[in-house]
Amino acid sequence: MEEGGGAAGGRPSAVPPGERGATRIADRVVAKIASQAAREAVGPLPDDAGRPHATVVVHHEAAHVRVHLELDYPTDIGARCHRVRRHVAERVGALVGMEVPEVAVQVERLHLASAAGPAHGRTR
Repeated sequence: MEEGGGAAGGRPSAVPPGERGATRIADRVVAKIASQAAREAVGPLPDDAGRPHATVVVHHEAAHVRVHLELDYPTDIGARCHRVRRHVAERVGALVGMEVPEVAVQVERLHLASAAGPAHGRTR
């Protein structure tokens, strides 16, 4: 039985850590992480609303993210978009280890909230 670890013959690897290669995380993987983070941040949505999704371009170890989402209305659109931007930047940065200098949020559609209970607005 051989003792020690590393390369064949029980010798440790002779290649310094900085020269062993690099890990590259594909843009689509970063986009999936950003999409999940947007889903976490946007909160509950109407049943007919589409799930948030993201597109990402990675350039020089920085992820530039665009999130597409639908929201219920009425709502504080600005506050919800701010929460999505902040959460996506934090989660992508923490999970992927990339800088996230930009998270653009594009609201694709607004869904009117159903009037549960007494009628709201104009009655005919």
